[in-house]
Amino acid sequence: MSKKIAIEEVAKHQSDSDCWIIVHDKVYDVTSFLNEHPGGKKVLLKAAGTDATKQFDAFHNISVLAKYGPNLLIGEVGSEEEEEGTQKSPLTVNDTYGDMVPFGDPMWYQDWYSPYYTDSHRNLRNAMRNFVDTEITPYCYEWDEARAIPKALFIKCAQFGVLAAIVGHGVPKEYMPATFTGGVTPAQLDAFHELIVVDELARCGSGGVLWALIGGLGIGLPPVFMFGSKYLKDKVVPECLAGTKNICLCITEPYAGSDVANIRCEAKDDGDAYIVNGEKKWITNGVFADFFTVAVRTGEPGIDGISMILIERTMPGVKTTQMKCSGVWPSGTAYVTFEDVRVPKQNLIGKENRGFKYIMHNFNHERMGIAIQATRFSRVCLEESIKFAHKRKTFGKRLIDHPVIRQKLAHMARQIEATHAWMEQLIYQGINMPQNIQPLRLGGPIALLKAQSTQTFEYCAREAAQIFGGLSYTRGGQGEKVERLYREVRAYAIPGGSEEIMLDLGIRQSIKVAQVMGAKL
Repeated sequence: MSKKIAIEEVAKHQSDSDCWIIVHDKVYDVTSFLNEHPGGKKVLLKAAGTDATKQFDAFHNISVLAKYGPNLLIGEVGSEEEEEGTQKSPLTVNDTYGDMVPFGDPMWYQDWYSPYYTDSHRNLRNAMRNFVDTEITPYCYEWDEARAIPKALFIKCAQFGVLAAIVGHGVPKEYMPATFTGGVTPAQLDAFHELIVVDELARCGSGGVLWALIGGLGIGLPPVFMFGSKYLKDKVVPECLAGTKNICLCITEPYAGSDVANIRCEAKDDGDAYIVNGEKKWITNGVFADFFTVAVRTGEPGIDGISMILIERTMPGVKTTQMKCSGVWPSGTAYVTFEDVRVPKQNLIGKENRGFKYIMHNFNHERMGIAIQATRFSRVCLEESIKFAHKRKTFGKRLIDHPVIRQKLAHMARQIEATHAWMEQLIYQGINMPQNIQPLRLGGPIALLKAQSTQTFEYCAREAAQIFGGLSYTRGGQGEKVERLYREVRAYAIPGGSEEIMLDLGIRQSIKVAQVMGAKL
């Protein structure tokens, strides 16, 4: 329990050799921070001994406290005589979690009943939130500007089981960690655990950090452990899940994006090896990847001539170039060229000319991951907007007191909650439906969900930017997350299947499935 400090005691500390301030009911001794304060020490001294919450909120994002606060925090406002804890509201029906900002978290966080979650999910959620709040969110702006995340973060995430949880529902047991963060065991792990891990990671409000950390892993590793030989699994899976090596998926080319059947990157038979020549474009993590899961043409034109092979960074002829994109800067998005790369045939993933099937099998998982991230980013936009609207005043009253602002928030909330409910329903089907029919039964709805989630994200990012005004047009500061997410919308609307193709595919496949099931059309 934090030390209670009376306001009268805080007021005694007002000098440059003894300076305390209050921010959001927490007491900070900022004496050692005076000369480091970006705005100069006089700014802090003017607020010395007082509640500086209003001044802090006027210039800073709350993540600043997460970064610098722990070393300066000495207690919280109150008296030792105060009763421990707070009385539960008569409106509360279950345990609440988080800041309880309306629609800022999924409804089951905010004490609503749900059939999907158990104590193992709650334990994982609690541990993930603490991890992200302390190890990731405070540094997102710094990493985004640097266009990279530190190597040490991969190791930390691996030790917490985060990397394994991203792909854990299909990883062979021998490669799984003994436990995951929150005490979750491999036997307990299901797709809702993965939802929680990705969802909590996305609270950081940076698609670039997420893609750098799990983008290549989440789509590049599954083909290896699902269809690769034991040799390939042993070679790749342990190091990738340990965070010591990185992997990416190479499908998109300058000439073929969603039109996977027409890829040109060629792998010619050369006895005990393939000779690979071709280019891949917009490859997430390609800049720093050690392994490349590559779609290549080994046979006739069309879907029956595509294979998947594993190419290694150390093989001569592999070259990667950083691409300059609008957003997701730390993700290492690359233009990849293969020039006469000799790849041993033991690096073939699965069977020759069966690669298109493996690619399609991977798409549902990739698109669901995009939907999870986009939906949480929409929530971040809404949560940031609600908090800002309660402190920003225009024309003599708070933004939240303007009907036009409440209208924006309402439209954001209704779209987010509808999308999240559909997402949970589809994940539940993925847990219970026979695996062999999932690509057909769930492919259409997941494609539609992908489009729904990214269009919701685009709407929420735009409305949040309007609420924040000029602050959303400036990198860093109070509007940091909103400004960054607004730039990153296209990175979600296009990769994994553009919205136009997802909408068409979703309805076409759903109609075909319905006809096979006897629909009267």
